[in-house]
Amino acid sequence: MNRIQLVIFIFFVSFSLPFSAQTDDMVKEDFQASSVNQSGKEFPKVNSEGLVRVRVEAPKANNVQLDIGGMKYDLKKNDEGVWTGESAPQDEGFHYYQLNIDGASVPDPGSKYYYGAGRWGSGIEIPAQDQEFYEMKDVPHGSITENIYFSEITQDWRRNFVYLPPGYFENFQERYPVLYLQHGSFEDETGWASQGHANLILDNLIAAGEAKKMIVVMDNGYANKPEVMQNAQDGDGRPKSAFEEVLIEEVIPNIDKKFRTKSSRSYRAIAGLSMGANQTMRIIMNNLNLFSYYGGFSGTSNYPGNEKIDTRTFLNGAFEDADEVNEKLNVLWLGLGTKEPEVFFKTVGDFREMLENKGIDYSFYESPKTAHEWLTWRRCLYQYAQLLFK
Repeated sequence: MNRIQLVIFIFFVSFSLPFSAQTDDMVKEDFQASSVNQSGKEFPKVNSEGLVRVRVEAPKANNVQLDIGGMKYDLKKNDEGVWTGESAPQDEGFHYYQLNIDGASVPDPGSKYYYGAGRWGSGIEIPAQDQEFYEMKDVPHGSITENIYFSEITQDWRRNFVYLPPGYFENFQERYPVLYLQHGSFEDETGWASQGHANLILDNLIAAGEAKKMIVVMDNGYANKPEVMQNAQDGDGRPKSAFEEVLIEEVIPNIDKKFRTKSSRSYRAIAGLSMGANQTMRIIMNNLNLFSYYGGFSGTSNYPGNEKIDTRTFLNGAFEDADEVNEKLNVLWLGLGTKEPEVFFKTVGDFREMLENKGIDYSFYESPKTAHEWLTWRRCLYQYAQLLFK
């Protein structure tokens, strides 16, 4: 075989090999157990390139896949009926995922479970270069308490989680400002205290002297009145949300009664991510007598059509008087990941253009190399919290 024939032979042989075999040889075998595994569980694992490797026993299954980041990856079964495989590299930060076993989507028995995507399921952390700001450190720590209350508006029992800063139970004379912090679509009141690490972010900021001590209230943004009262609907045809009423008429009075708060608008902030950004913007602009700080993470208030925002009609003209908005809002803050879907750049971009045209002051932050997910929102909270109550 001459030199040219040898080159051609190698070319065709290499491209006839299965892709998985080539990639298997290229995988870095420096996998470590995920930081959010259940106690004592070896899998799932993450390597230095951000690949996720899972393993599950399913001897009678015919097909098992790892479902993460909008992609499904086939796993391979060994002679003992154990399926193993890995994903492509994932972005830094927290991600929901699941296993698909013969068409049934189930949580990974090795991971901790989180409420997201409308279900309890698996989550995994891809170590981030800047994770230091939400790590557990040897600093004074606050506490998170579950606050249960009955809502006369929704006619059911509800709850919120309340972060109380370090020293709350030592100095009984001190009162604190309050941040009302909301989750996104298909998540609930557990999100910020669990996958969001809001308590650790605040603990670390307070310890470093970069944020004021504050109470943080994390409620469930899904609130509907009983069916007999659900005649009004939102523009998309769904039952009209009662969350604004619940927050204003029930949650805030309940928090001010149960906890040592500073209850004037100068010491009350609100923020939310995605759906929560939409909700909280509507709430603050309808209630500027109650709040003076706003944070919108990966969102603003939704508006119909593709036309430019008309401040005469948008949110009932809430942004028409720029002088009043500038006077009443100490901080109007927006944050977005650089890898977010285009729709978020469009809505946030149009909203920023409206603010600039009206001469309304605001701050804008871009989270580098993150999409519509929790590392973006952790970074947003980290930046936003440093501006509050100063």
